Parts: sequence; C-alpha cells; structure tokens
Amino acid sequence: MSSNTNAVRTQQGAGARTRNIAFTGMFAAIAAVLMFLEFPLPFAPSFYELDFSEVPVLIGTFALGPVSGMVIELIKILVKTVIKGTHTAGVGEIANFVIGCSLCVPAGLIYKMRKTRKSAVIGMIAGTLTMTVVGCLVNVFVLLPAYAAAFQMPMDALVAMGTAVNSSVTGLASFALLCVAPFNLLKGAVVSVLTLLLYKRISRLIKGV
Repeated sequence: MSSNTNAVRTQQGAGARTRNIAFTGMFAAIAAVLMFLEFPLPFAPSFYELDFSEVPVLIGTFALGPVSGMVIELIKILVKTVIKGTHTAGVGEIANFVIGCSLCVPAGLIYKMRKTRKSAVIGMIAGTLTMTVVGCLVNVFVLLPAYAAAFQMPMDALVAMGTAVNSSVTGLASFALLCVAPFNLLKGAVVSVLTLLLYKRISRLIKGV
C-alpha cells in the first residue's frame, strides 16, 4: 500500500514538473513576442519604449513561483537577443534581466506567502517600487554607459535627449528621476493592472490542466 502511494506521488510530482516546464515555455514565448510590440512615451527619450512583455512574466510568477518567473524573464530576453542581436555585448540584456526580475521576484515572493488578491496587489506595488529604484540605478551606472560606449556617444548626448523631452533634465540624476523613474512606475502600474485582470482566468486554465 505504501509503495503504491509513493508511486502515485512520484507520478504526480513528475506530472507537475512537466506541466510547469510546459507553461514556463508558453509564458516565455508570449513574453518574447510582446517584447517586439513597443510604444514610445512623451516624457522619455525615444530609446525608452513601453511593452507588455512583463505581463506573462508576472502571471507565470504568480502561477508557478518566483523561480519560474526568473526563468521566463531569462528565456524572453534570450529569444529577443537571438532574433535582434545585441548592441551592448550583452550588458544591456543582463541589465534588462535584472530590472525585470526586480519586478516579478518581490511580487512573487509576497504572493507566495499568502495567495490572496490583496497579497497580489501588495506584491505588485512592492515590485513596481523595487523596479523603479533598481531601474534608476542600473540605467545610471550600467545601461546608459553601455549604450554610450556601444554607439560611441558622449554621455552628455544621452542626457540631451532627456532634456529635449523635459527641460528640467540637466544631468544623470535628473535624467533618472524625471525620465527613468516615471517610465518604470508607469510600466509597473500598467503591467500590474493587466495582470490583475487576467490572472484568475489564466490560473484556472493552468489548474485545470
């Protein structure tokens, strides 16, 4: 009787792992496609464009856990890199991975502790704020220098692109506060609202498989 029970549990565990792998791949594929649908924003330079690829990442994080969310984020960026290549020797892609994880991991960890709508909202708020802070730091110290080196542009030229859309931008600090921070706050808010609207429906489908 005990051996039969263990065998059933083993089969269930293997089935759950297979299901998680399948859904991780599905969410990553959807996220990769959404990365190519980008929209410019009036308050940020043209190289900052909004996309909705973090929606499937966040849904996958809630449904499958924070580790799966990180894997989805990684696959998404790898797919885009394979298709479009890199202009920063991989630095920009690594930075984008870190920024994406700074949204989904805090949200996923908070939701994992208590799987309620309130926890999901709190998690997404925490993730959005974390992404905003991390995004500012990564842009100032990693992304912007990498882009400047890749395109052989002085940093002042990048700052000037921020000044062109907001005259209050006078340096890297104001660029981060007035361009990068609003961009990440808006992205986090939009992604969170869409995730909140879609998650329950999709989670039912996942549980039913």
